[in-house]
Amino acid sequence: MARLSDDFIREIKYRNDLGELAGAYMQLKRGGRDLVGLCPFHGEKTPSFHIRTENGLFHCFGCGAGGDVITFVMKIENLDYMEAVKFLAQRAGMSMPEDDYDDSLSKMRTRIYEANREAARFYYQKLISKEGAQGLSYLRNRGLADRTIRHFGLGFAPDERFALGDHLRSRGFTENEMIAANLVFKSRSGNSVLDRFYNRVMFPIIDVRGNVIAFGGRIMSDQKPKYLNTSDTLVFNKSNNLFSLNNAKNSKSDSLILCEGYMDVISLNQAGFTNAVATLGTALTPDQAALMKRYCKEVLICYDADEAGQKATARAIDILRKAGLIVRVITIPDGKDPDEFIRRHGDQGHAAFQNIINGSGNDMDYRMSKLKARYDMNATQDKLNYLNEAVNLLCELDNPMEREIYASKLSDETGVSVSSIKEQVDNGLKRRRRAYRKNEFSQAQRSLSARDDRVNPQHASNLRATNAEESLIAYLINHPDRLTYIHERVKPEDFTTDFSRKLYEYFSERILNNLDPLTALSRDFTSEEQSKIVEIADKYKNMPHTREALDEFIGVILDESSKPTEQDIRNSSAEEFTDLFSNLKSKKTKPNDQ
Repeated sequence: MARLSDDFIREIKYRNDLGELAGAYMQLKRGGRDLVGLCPFHGEKTPSFHIRTENGLFHCFGCGAGGDVITFVMKIENLDYMEAVKFLAQRAGMSMPEDDYDDSLSKMRTRIYEANREAARFYYQKLISKEGAQGLSYLRNRGLADRTIRHFGLGFAPDERFALGDHLRSRGFTENEMIAANLVFKSRSGNSVLDRFYNRVMFPIIDVRGNVIAFGGRIMSDQKPKYLNTSDTLVFNKSNNLFSLNNAKNSKSDSLILCEGYMDVISLNQAGFTNAVATLGTALTPDQAALMKRYCKEVLICYDADEAGQKATARAIDILRKAGLIVRVITIPDGKDPDEFIRRHGDQGHAAFQNIINGSGNDMDYRMSKLKARYDMNATQDKLNYLNEAVNLLCELDNPMEREIYASKLSDETGVSVSSIKEQVDNGLKRRRRAYRKNEFSQAQRSLSARDDRVNPQHASNLRATNAEESLIAYLINHPDRLTYIHERVKPEDFTTDFSRKLYEYFSERILNNLDPLTALSRDFTSEEQSKIVEIADKYKNMPHTREALDEFIGVILDESSKPTEQDIRNSSAEEFTDLFSNLKSKKTKPNDQ
C-alpha cells in the first residue's frame, strides 16, 4: 500500500506549528532561537525540553525524546502514527487523502474503542435491569446517587461467562477484536471465548478525549482478586493513565487529589471535588506524575492511613517531587478513607472534607511528623537519631528559605541550636553535591562510551568512526547543497556502522529527489530512531561548519573504513596478516614522516 505523501505531511506540519501545539500542553519560554520548557514526557524540575523553531523538531536533553509535531502528538496523546496524522489533519481542517495507506493498526485501535464503548453500554443496561440488582444495591448502599452512577457510566457484568461476548458478536465484533480489547479470552480448550469480567460492578476508564479505554471491576462475592482491571492493550496502559482524569481536567483547579481507589474518586466527585483521580491498580508511576503535571501545579495525596497506604504515600511524595509538583498530604481523621469520610458526614461531606484540605500540610510537614512519631524525644539516642534523619530530609529541599524554616522548626522541637542544625544540613548538601557530580561524571562516561546506545549498537566499539559519521550526517542535513561534494568522496560502504549508513543513504536519496531531509521522520523511523536523529542533527550547533571540518569528518570515515575488522584478521592467511600489519604500521608512522 502507498504511504502518505511528502506533500501531505509537509502541509500537515506547516498548518500545525509545533511550538503553538506544544504550548497547549505545557508552558514554554523563549530561550534564544529555541522554545524551552519542562518536558511533558518525564518528571523534571529544570527545563530540558527544547523546540528548534528553525526546523520544527523537539529534543529533550533529560529523557532523550525527540521528533517532529507528529511524534509529539503520538507521545502526548498516546496515538499511533496514522491516528496522530488524523488528529492534526482535523485540527487544521484538512481532509485525509484517499484510503490507500496501511492503517490496519489504527483500524484495530478504533475497533477496540468501539468495542469498549459498546461494552460500557451493555454493562450499564445490565446494572439497571433485574440482572444487575445486586450491583445497583451495592452502589446505592455506598451512597451513590443515580445521577452519579450515570455520570461515571457504572455498570454490572452478569454472573455468566458468555454474556458480553455473545452481545458484542451480535453487534458485529470479531473474536480477535474482543480479545484485543481484553474483554474476552480464549478458554483452555481453545474452543470458545469467555468474558473477562463476570459478577462484578464495572467502572469504565475513560481517557481525556472521551474514549472508553479499559474497565475496572469489583467482585460481588468473596473471590479474589476483589478488583480486576483490563490488562494492557493497544489503547490502554495502566501505568500511563489515571481514573477520572477526563473529569478532573475540566475542574478549573490548579490541584489534583490523588486517591487509591475508584470509589474514593467517585464519592469525592459526588461531593463536589471533581479534581480527584486514582491510579489503576498499581503504585504511582513517574509517567503518571508527568501526566498530572500537564493539568496541575499541586497534588494532594489522599491515601488510606494503614501501613500500605503510608508506604504508598512516601513513595508517591518522592515521585511527585521529582516531577516538579508541589505536594500536600491529606490525613483523614480516625484512619478513614475519603469515601467512608464523605458518607459519614452526609450533606456536610463537602464542607467537612474542605476543612481537612485547608488544614493539610505539605509533604515535608507530613514526613517530619511521621518521622518524629517513631522516636521517644525524651531518650537521648532517639532524639539524636531523629535529628540525623530529619537533617537528611532537609537536604532534599531545593529552596534555601524552606530549609531555613524547617531548621528553625527542628530547633524548636529538639532544643538544638539552629546554627548546629544548619551546619549539619550544609555538610549533607556538600555530600549530595559530590555524589551528584560523581553521578554526572559516570553518566557522561557512559554517554561518551556509547554503552547505552540501543539504536546504534555498533557505536560503542567504533567511537571514532561513529562520531565522524554522525558529524557528516549532521553537516549533510544542514547543507544539502554539499551532497555532490560529499558523494564524490564517501560511499555508503565506507561507513563502519549500519545505522549511520542507513541514515546516509536515506538523507542522500531525499536530497537527490529535492525533498526536505527531515519532513518525513515520523513516517519513516521509529520513535527511538527519531530521537537519535534529532540528537545527531543537534550536533551541528556545536561543531565547526567549515569545508576543512567537513574534509576532516570524511578523512576519519575513510581511515576507519580501511582498517581491517576482527573477521578480516581471523580469516587472513599468514601472508595477508603480514600485509595488514604493515599497512596499519605505515599509516601510524606516515604523519610523523612528513
